Amino acid sequence: MEEYTREPCPWRIVDDCGGAFTMGLIGGGVFQSIKGFRNAPSGFNRRLIGSMTAIKQRSPTIAGNFAVWGGLFSTIDCALIHVRKKEDPWNSIISGAATGGILAARNGVSAMAGSAFIGGVLLALIEGVGILFTRLSAEQFQPQPPVFEDPTQQAPSGGLSFQ
Repeated sequence: MEEYTREPCPWRIVDDCGGAFTMGLIGGGVFQSIKGFRNAPSGFNRRLIGSMTAIKQRSPTIAGNFAVWGGLFSTIDCALIHVRKKEDPWNSIISGAATGGILAARNGVSAMAGSAFIGGVLLALIEGVGILFTRLSAEQFQPQPPVFEDPTQQAPSGGLSFQ
């Protein structure tokens, strides 16, 4: 079985930023196509044009926002790995909270605290589910003791025997 290893930190930031941009582009494209289709004037052709217009206008912005979030999260995660000298779920949880707080900084301290709390809780849930799946899947790969048959025992016969 092949083991997945992550890129070293400078490249991880670029990789995560690009992955987040792609997720935002695809997800934003799907969401905006539905929204544009619903909000366009009646007629199938007009609705398709409205859908394409919404995709072209909003999807790059959504993708850029996702890329900023992914890049900031990954940068903070790499900084925590460097400072703490270990890679564990706490780095992701702290990174999620810090990213939420930093991105909400323009809205005031209360918004920063709320966004940091939500970011930390979401990343804690994600990390918890990941740990749960890892533990559940690891149980099936535990070595089992071999089962040996005792050659002195006879197979049970069909009838009852009283001795």
